[in-house]
Amino acid sequence: LCVLAVPVLFKQALENTEMEEGKSVSLRCELTKSDARVVWKKGEATLQASSKYEMKQKGTVAELVIHNAEPEDA
Repeated sequence: LCVLAVPVLFKQALENTEMEEGKSVSLRCELTKSDARVVWKKGEATLQASSKYEMKQKGTVAELVIHNAEPEDA
């Protein structure tokens, strides 16, 4: 039995999003597989769920919500 692993690809990549300081902003991407593990990063740093960062995933759509957005979140 030979099983080939199909790579996970982006069906819809992240788009540039304007944010208003102090508000929440949502970033979404769509993947080709619903069971793919998504890791959100800012530069080299991996973001962790907190009161600032909320990570959601439903099916093939992964979402990062940044609460109380600041210019440093760009």
